[in-house]
Amino acid sequence: MAGYRLSFDEIDAAAAHAFLTTAYWCEGIPPATVERAIAHSLCIALHAEGQGQVGFARVVTDRTTFAYLCDVYVLEGHRGQGLADGMIQALLAHPDLQDLRRFMLFTRDAHRLYARHGFQPLATPDRGMEIVRPGLYLKSPPDA
Repeated sequence: MAGYRLSFDEIDAAAAHAFLTTAYWCEGIPPATVERAIAHSLCIALHAEGQGQVGFARVVTDRTTFAYLCDVYVLEGHRGQGLADGMIQALLAHPDLQDLRRFMLFTRDAHRLYARHGFQPLATPDRGMEIVRPGLYLKSPPDA
């Protein structure tokens, strides 16, 4: 990862928001929501020398039994160099994420990336349930 560095401390919320607000999974997400999500998660940032934050990933966790990997991205011009692998490796090695009973993620793409780190399809997907609010961030706020 020459020319790049990872940080659990130097997270640029504005840079994360700039990408996430256009991502298929959270299109239109407000900056304040990204800031709150970062504040309540274990995050890692990928910084390129002289270019700032070019990648990011977030883990929602109780740091005891469960973790959920989300918001993983590397900007287009930096892809194909194994940088997402580096972020995921660093997260999985983090001391707060050891001995968890379950570590999950949901994605429509990059399955091979995650499989390289031990993630696999749900063994019993019929046991999972969810509440989904599509387009939540694209709706206008209710009138006051």
